[in-house]
Parts: sequence; structure tokens; C-alpha cells
Amino acid sequence: MESLLAHLHPSNWNFLWDALSALALRVCAAAAILWFGWWFARRMANWIARRGSSIDPTLRPIVRDTAVWGVRLVAVIGALSQLGIQTASIVAVLGAAGLAIGLALQGTLQNIAAGIMLLLLRPFRVGDYIDGGGGNVAGTVEAVNLFTTRLTKPDGICEYVPNSALWSNSIRNFSRNPTRRLDLEVEVSVRDDVNRAIAALRTLAADDPRVLASPAPQVMVMRFDDSTAVLNVRAWSNIDTFWDLRWELSRKVRQTLNDAQCSLPLRTRELHIVQTQAAAEAQQAQQAQQ
Repeated sequence: MESLLAHLHPSNWNFLWDALSALALRVCAAAAILWFGWWFARRMANWIARRGSSIDPTLRPIVRDTAVWGVRLVAVIGALSQLGIQTASIVAVLGAAGLAIGLALQGTLQNIAAGIMLLLLRPFRVGDYIDGGGGNVAGTVEAVNLFTTRLTKPDGICEYVPNSALWSNSIRNFSRNPTRRLDLEVEVSVRDDVNRAIAALRTLAADDPRVLASPAPQVMVMRFDDSTAVLNVRAWSNIDTFWDLRWELSRKVRQTLNDAQCSLPLRTRELHIVQTQAAAEAQQAQQAQQ
């Protein structure tokens, strides 16, 4: 007992108190650094959202996330250094853990690499209508993140597509070029004057103000199917008026053909019945018996 009391000398209590006080100050400083880092990261994200109009809308989410997590990483390293932890050993452990995680999540890393390539090469931007993923994905681009691309389909459904699915297949961008060609197939009976139908359809396309004068609209015969001549109307227009032009021309085509005295084609087929001589003789004998 006397030896235990000897260890509890007031000088030892002062040393323990000083150590606890120093540790408490370091913990408070680390907590303050973490709080300030998270607060500053939120303020930076809000500033980028409000005044990031100079940043391309496609890059804005990536810039915001990179800035936020960069500030948070600096805050975490600063907090650990306040606690007396060597950051070099932490970096080494994180590197080894990152290698192990990277081997386990190869598909996820492919999405990250594909997202970076999509942001660098810019095959599409926010607001473009694209068709990709081997023809299985189509919609308007809303946001491009490191892992997925968010699309809005024509029926209003939101779809998240992995970046690797877009990058590993061809991408058709319907909004990149300012003009687009309209192809409209029209059927005309072969009994009517096909040249008159071509002239009427060419006049219909040329009179529409949404059709561009250069290249000039064209009407041509594509093929003949079952007593029907299939014509193709080709006209160029701006992408913002393309669909309105298509619906309007489709509505006016029938009336234009009626005015040109071209009737609605009726598909007809001829059926020839061939009988052998034995079958013909048997039929004649049966008729004679009746």
C-alpha cells in the first residue's frame, strides 16, 4: 500500500493532468478542423451551384464533387496530424487498400475511366438527345457523373446508364449538328401518274417555310411493291423544327396526292392455279358423270 501511495505523488498527478489537457486540446483542434472543412466544402458547393454559369453544364457536377471532396480530404489529413498520427503511414495504408479495392471493383473503375473519357472528349453535352449503348439507350442527357449518366427518355422516365455501357458502344448524337434530313416514305398506285405525284410532293415540301432551300428537297422512287410505287420525300430542316415538320408533312401528304389525282394504292396479287393433265381428265370425267 505504501508503494502504491508513493506512485500517487502530486507530481505524477500533474503530469497526467498535463497529458490529458494536451490530448483534449488536440482532439478539440481536430474536431474544429473537421467541422470547418465540412462547412467550407458546403459553402464551396453552393457557390459553384449559384455562380458556376461559366463552367460547362456537363463538367459542373464533376467540378463540384472534386472540389468538395478535395477540401474534405485536406481537412481529414489536418485533423489526423493534430492527433499526432503520421500521415505518411496513412497514405501508404490507403494506397494498399486502394489497390485491393481496385482489383475487387474492376467494373466500377471502368465506369470511372469511361466517365473521365466522356468528359474529356465530349461526344455529348447536357441537353443533347443521344442514342447509345448498342441501340438500347436513348434519351436527353441530364447529368454526367463519374459512375453513371442520367438520361430522360421521351416518355419522361429517368434512366441511369453506366458510363462504360456508353463508352464501349457507338453513340449517335441527334443534337450536335444544327440541321437534319427528313425521310418520309409515301405509297402511290402504279396505275397513277408517278411523275405527277413526284411533282406534287416536291411542291409540298418546297412551300413549307421550315424546309431549307439548300440542300433542295428531293422526291424519288425507291422501289415497287405489290402494285405500289414507294416514293421517298427528302427534306432538310433545323433540328428545333424537325419533328413539327415531319408531323405536318405526314398530315398533308394524302390530301396533296388526292389533289394530284393519285388514288390510295390497293395491294393486289394474282393467283394462278396450275393443274396437271391427269387432274384435268379426272375433273372432266366427274363433270360428265354429273
